[in-house]
This record gives sequence, structure tokens and C-alpha cells, in this order.
Amino acid sequence: MFRKIAVGAKVLLVAVCFGQYAIADDNYAEHPMALAFVEKMVSTHNFDRSYMEAAMASATRKQSILDAIARPAEKTKTWGQYRKIFVTEKRTKLGREFMKTYADTLARAEREFGVPTEIIAAIIGVETRYGRQKGNYRVLDALATLSFDYPRRSKFFSGQLEEYFLLVQEQNFDAETVKGSYAGAMGYGQFIPSSYRHYAIDFDGDGVADIVNNPVDAIGSVANYFKSHGWVPDGTVTVTATVTADHKVDMANQKLRPKLTVAELNDHGFIPSSKIANDQPATAMRLVGDSGEEYWIGLHNFYVITRYNHSKLYAMAVYQLSNELRAQ
Repeated sequence: MFRKIAVGAKVLLVAVCFGQYAIADDNYAEHPMALAFVEKMVSTHNFDRSYMEAAMASATRKQSILDAIARPAEKTKTWGQYRKIFVTEKRTKLGREFMKTYADTLARAEREFGVPTEIIAAIIGVETRYGRQKGNYRVLDALATLSFDYPRRSKFFSGQLEEYFLLVQEQNFDAETVKGSYAGAMGYGQFIPSSYRHYAIDFDGDGVADIVNNPVDAIGSVANYFKSHGWVPDGTVTVTATVTADHKVDMANQKLRPKLTVAELNDHGFIPSSKIANDQPATAMRLVGDSGEEYWIGLHNFYVITRYNHSKLYAMAVYQLSNELRAQ
């Protein structure tokens, strides 16, 4: 295993510790892109070369990661199918227990960041079933596999691998053992490395921002993420809509960022079922539920939820689960 940057006599120890992985056929010890990555970390961030070479020898290509990222639920399921995964009686029950256990922390997070307790809990519920399913892949394997063997998003994941090593250095993690999702996300709220470095906070005052093992830090960090991305306290998230016979179908499911106003959507045949200000930025959505088509109007806070995961299905699941949690 390895921790922070090895220097001097420690370099030999790092290499020996990694030696057990060096003979593996599916590691990245000789991969051209991995070798270039090592050079970048050495030249740009002054990482020790032996440390980085040992890390690449430890990193293992995982076909299951490539299979998983090729078929994410957000892109392969209808809203009706997706909802059944995340908005369930069991997840609601577990969420209410989580909210009861961490009631004081959630309330403090809402006071400090303006994000409702049920939204914070719903994020953690959708992401990891309130910390029960934080991922079984080594983050090192996940990010290396996607950096070097997933060309479509290689640039993004190579950036995350870089962020991961910087995070390891800053937090004194054991980079070989940290586990997360197939996309390299970590902890209760499943932060990717860049989000961990920028938005994770120490919310219990122990001097460490630990969102992997500490639910208090995780709660504060989710709230901080939302505030940092523009959450509006007491703002509406989304409302159902009806459509006129001549509504413009192509107005639905465009960009996640609201581009039109509620009044403009109304003019195009999307009528909100609840009274909301006409000048609010909004986006129209058409979802396929179990009972057929559903129409919704997403507002600014809906867009903020999609900054966590760029999917309207994801944001809708968080919103509806939060409603169930609030109704306790």
C-alpha cells in the first residue's frame, strides 16, 4: 500500500510494497497513456517518479467498470423504471431513520447553507442508501481504467485521476485502498475527487473533511455543494404541468439549464399546475412514467440538483424521495 509522496529512502519501500502487482497482465505499468500521466504528475506537481510508477503498476484494468459506464440507468431506463429503483418504501424508511439519527446535524446544515434537510438526506439516500452502498471498486482502478481505456471520456477521467492523487496527498489517504463507485466517486454523497477537494468540509470540527467514513462531514459537504452551486433557500424545485393540444413538443427535454421563463413556456402550451412567478427561469420536461407521459416544469433549484448528476431522472428521483422524507 502507499500513502503520501515517498521521498529519499522511502522510495524503495514504496516500490517493494507495490511489487506484488507489478507482474499483473492487466495493470498500467507499461501503458503509454499511464506513462504520460506519470510524467505529468512528476513535472506539474513534483510527485516522486517511483511513487507514481508503483501506483500505475498497482492500478488494474476492470472490464466491469467499462461495462457499467456504458449502460448507466439514467440513459437506459424510462422515468417509471428509474423511479422504482430510488423512490421506494424501503429507501424512505431508511431515510427517515437517517434523518432521526442525524437530526441535529441536518438542521445545522440547513441553517448554515439554506438547503432543506430532506434534500440533503435524499441525495445521500439516492447515492448510497444512506451510506450502506458506497461502492466496492478501488478508486485507483476505476479512474485508471476510465482514464486509459475509455477514450470517449478519457480527458475528464484523467483529470479526476490527477485530482485523486492530489487529494491523497492532501488528506494522507491510502490511495490503494479507498473504495468507491465504478466512476471513482467516494463516500456517503459520492463525490468525485475534484468535488471532494473543492466542496468537502469538516463539519464536526475534528480537523478532517472525511466524507467517506463520517456522515456528519458528508451532510455538511452535500449542503455546501448545493449552496456553492446556487441553491435558492425556500425556492421551488419543480411542478407538474398540463399541456395544451397545440403545445410545442420540441420545447420539452431540451437543455437542463432553464433558458425560458414560466410565462414563455405557458405561451408554448406548458401550463404549470401550481402558481409560480411568471418571470422565473424554467425548463419543460416530458417523462414516461408507469401511467404514461408526465409533464413537469423544472425551476432553478431543479437545475442545481442536476449539477450533482447531469440527469433530469436523477434530479426528479431526489426531489420525489425528499417529498416522501418530508411527509414523515
